[in-house]
Formats: sequence, structure tokens, C-alpha cells
Amino acid sequence: KAKDPKKTLLRLLGYMKHYIPNLLAVLVCIVITAIASTRGSENIGNLVDEFILPMVASGSTDFAPLAKYLVGIGAIFAAGMIAAFLQQYLMVSVTQGTQKTIRDEMFTKMQRLPLRYFDSNTAGNIMSRYTSDIDTLRQMISQSIPQGVSSIVTLVVVFIAMITTSWILTLVTLVTVVGITFVTITVVGKAGKFFVGQQKSLGAVNGYVEEMISGQKTLKAYNQEDNTLDELDDINGQAVEAYYQSEYHTAMMGPSVNFIHNLSMTLVSVFGTILHMRGRMSVGDIGAFVLYSRKFSGPIREIADIFNELQSAVAAAERVF
Repeated sequence: KAKDPKKTLLRLLGYMKHYIPNLLAVLVCIVITAIASTRGSENIGNLVDEFILPMVASGSTDFAPLAKYLVGIGAIFAAGMIAAFLQQYLMVSVTQGTQKTIRDEMFTKMQRLPLRYFDSNTAGNIMSRYTSDIDTLRQMISQSIPQGVSSIVTLVVVFIAMITTSWILTLVTLVTVVGITFVTITVVGKAGKFFVGQQKSLGAVNGYVEEMISGQKTLKAYNQEDNTLDELDDINGQAVEAYYQSEYHTAMMGPSVNFIHNLSMTLVSVFGTILHMRGRMSVGDIGAFVLYSRKFSGPIREIADIFNELQSAVAAAERVF
């Protein structure tokens, strides 16, 4: 496992302190996007109860009020789309600026390292820190962190909407959330050590290949091609095993979480129907709550995936730092 994930992650976040105004603007955009998405779902429920069902019951063909309401829903979704675009746009400068600072500091530090460091580390392994490890950090800063914050904000906003719609169906949804949380904690705990091995094995492969290619003439002169292939096969096999284990444990999470999510949707539909038959929920409220349930489970699945990405990023950050 990573030696000190908390310290490493805090050090990485420290590089982003120069972009606090951008990050605050990104947070505002995330909140607007979450509220717009939730309000859109609520309005769809109202659309069914206040427009579609009454029009079907009365046989009305006056679509003017319905069209006006649809324009309002479209405006809400448009506001969310614009906020999402601004979020991505602002994060580009944060990501690239942070990446540049880390690379500059790495190169400056490398100039001060003693000769024994370069004797004990291959050029390819050193270069992998500038390429694959930095790129892993880039993905975390540009995607994982904003997505994680967005998921948390969405969970809070949607949870409030669920409570106000039906506390009974909210309890039904929360029961399945416990199962998703258990699966996430179990898989993340097992997969952590494999992500560290994945980054190390990738550096070892890059280092060996770079070293052998640069010394290709010497290898041919001393007829060492077969020995080199055997060594590469061994190093490459270790890399394949590390990648297999990390991907295997990561792949287990998606189907497990999706199964629990589908079970949640089924329970919500059943209990929602019962409440409707007893006159405690309208058809529109049931439809809106089903959308809420999907939006509530979605961020949970995203957070589960983000945990996997964070483990890989922390492993890469430890190699960089």
C-alpha cells in the first residue's frame, strides 16, 4: 500500500493553493449544476401531475401552458449545461498550472541529486515519473477531484429533494446505500496495494526497455539478445500481474454496485406504487423520486470509481515526491 496516503494527498493539494479563485468558481458551477439537475427532475414530476394527466383526463388540446412549462425546464437544464462547461474550462488552467509546477520542481531537484541516485535508477524509470506518473496526477486533478466534489454536492442536494418528496422511499433508498458502501470499502481495501505495484512495475518496464534500447549495439556485440528477452519477459510478466490484479478488483465494483442500484430502483417502484394506491403519492412524485434515486445512486458509483483512481494517483504521487 501507499506509505502515507494522507500526507501525500495533502502535499499534492498544496500545489493548487495558487488557484483558489478558480477553485471557488468551480465549486459555484458544481452547485449550480447539481441544483439545476435536481430541479429539472422535480419539474418533470410536476409536469406529469399538473399538465399531462389533467390534459389526458379532460381531453384538452391546449398545449400553450405545457409548452411554456417545457421552456422553463429547458432553461433550467441550459443553466446547468453552461455551469458544467465553465467548470471544465476553469479546471484546465488549474490542472496545467499545477502540472507545470510539479514538473519544474522535479527537474530542479533532479539537478541536485547525487550521482549514486542515477546509478541506482534507470533513465527509463526516472522518465516514467515525468510521463506516466505526472499524467496520472493530471487525471486526478482534472477529473477525479472535481467529479468527487460534484458527486458529494449532488448527493446532498438530491437527498434534500428526496426527503421532501417521500421520507419512506428515502429510507428504502438508504438501505441499499449501506450495501453499496460495504462493497466499496471492501474492494478499495483489497485493491490499494495493487495500484502501488502497478505504478512501480510500469516504471521498471520503462527503465529496462530504455536501458536496453540505448545499449542495443553492445548487446548485439556480446550476443546477449536471448538473455535480454528472458529478463524483459520476467519484468513484463510482473507488470502484467500487477495490472491484472488492480483491474480485476476494480472491475468487481461496477457490477456489484449496479446490481444493488437496480435492486434499489425495483424497491422504490414497488413501495411507490403501494403509496400511490393508498393516496399518499402522486404519479408525478413517483416519477420524480425514481429520477432522484438514479441521481442519488449515480454519485455513489462515481465516488466508488474515484476511490480507485485516487489510489492510483496517490501511488504515482509518492513516486514523484
